[in-house]
Amino acid sequence: MEPKKEEVEMHHQPPQIQDYSAVSKSPPPYTSQSNYPQAQPYGTPYQGSYPGPYQGPHQGLHQGPHQDPYADQRIFTVQPTVYVSNGGQASYSSDNLSYSIFTLLCCFCLPLTIPAVVCSCTTRDANLAGNREEAMRSSRTTFILNNVALGFGITTYIVLIVTLVLYGPWELD
Repeated sequence: MEPKKEEVEMHHQPPQIQDYSAVSKSPPPYTSQSNYPQAQPYGTPYQGSYPGPYQGPHQGLHQGPHQDPYADQRIFTVQPTVYVSNGGQASYSSDNLSYSIFTLLCCFCLPLTIPAVVCSCTTRDANLAGNREEAMRSSRTTFILNNVALGFGITTYIVLIVTLVLYGPWELD
């Protein structure tokens, strides 16, 4: 079902521009009389009357049963949004990442140092996620792997030095 031609033309007409030239664009003239109450000494109750609300240049345009545009609206009380956080972790497990990188570069035991670096990263991720048990388990594994790799590296260096001292190239037959 197609819309009638009259309906289409009615919906596609540009909005009408209203002439506001009759409304005064300049502010009201200055008068020497003030509409505000005069200053009273402190503690003295005010004896006069306050001026009514400002009506503005559009006074009388909105005539109807309600002068207050919000009189028929309901008031709702909204509770503020509450954000809950864990407030930081009570115990932070050390990730030993610098220890893992040191053993990776200085010790000659890659089968132990590479898993130590991976466990260090797992510890860091578990700490950030707030998974305390996983962080503690991974931190302990990292520490054990690094200690074993360091022990292997120190043993390798000692054996290498002893071998060079005993059977070095400077021995002449």
